[in-house]
Amino acid sequence: MNRIFILFSILLIPPMLMAQDKPAYQLFNKEGKSVKYKKLLSAASEADIIFFGEQHNNPIAHWLQLELAKGLYEDKGGALVLGAEMFEADNQLLIDEYFAGAITTKAFEEEARLWKNYATDYKPLLELAREKSLRFVATNIPRRYANLVFRQGFEGLDSLSAHGKRFIPPLPIAYDSELPGYKGMLEMMAGHGGENSENFPKSQAAKDATMAHFISENWEAGKTFIHFNGSYHSENFEGILWHLRQYEPEATLLTITTVEQAELDQLEEEHAGKADFILVVDEDMTKTY
Repeated sequence: MNRIFILFSILLIPPMLMAQDKPAYQLFNKEGKSVKYKKLLSAASEADIIFFGEQHNNPIAHWLQLELAKGLYEDKGGALVLGAEMFEADNQLLIDEYFAGAITTKAFEEEARLWKNYATDYKPLLELAREKSLRFVATNIPRRYANLVFRQGFEGLDSLSAHGKRFIPPLPIAYDSELPGYKGMLEMMAGHGGENSENFPKSQAAKDATMAHFISENWEAGKTFIHFNGSYHSENFEGILWHLRQYEPEATLLTITTVEQAELDQLEEEHAGKADFILVVDEDMTKTY
């Protein structure tokens, strides 16, 4: 009798309530095992430097970046430092003046070379740091200097003034053309970059090296640095990490990368091992631009 009653009760449940859950994301470790957010937060709290690799137009990645930064602040307090690829090193003064109250929000946003999705995706991170009196570091090479490397190779940086060289790493920039990431870029550019094709991965390396330099300059033992960048800058433990090891061989590094899949129940083989944690987002997720 009880079984009949239970079956009858199930039949009365509206079909919509029986529909399968539709999670927006799933986290996996580098072995491909699904993990909970608290596992990510715990691991990040134990790391010295964290790289959160994003897809720039993915709203779930941006939301989780903010949540992770908030969680780390609750644990670390003032020992937390934030930094991002999206801010170029010669805009550090603007960030510092803005945080100090010397310039207005309007002045900062008009003068800084902000990305088009700044208001929705990066302003919340910057404002969190400002509100909590945390250091926020502009880590990227000025885009004009990245373009200089694309046109003239690393040698072009030698022509910069002493003032200009304040916004790049010490010269000469270390470079390994056999790193799979840089090698893949060169192959991708074959026939598309003209006579400057071979400089495309060098331009990328100039960005990676600059970010590594300014992360190192603003991190010290006992602090936690969380850095936000495009996934390709830290995926497969290359890019920024390779350069950072030249400065901080003993620092504990942790990486997160963002990928998209049609299904979230398991990690696709091609994404396994890309990072310590892989954020998988439903490929149908709307974009910020």
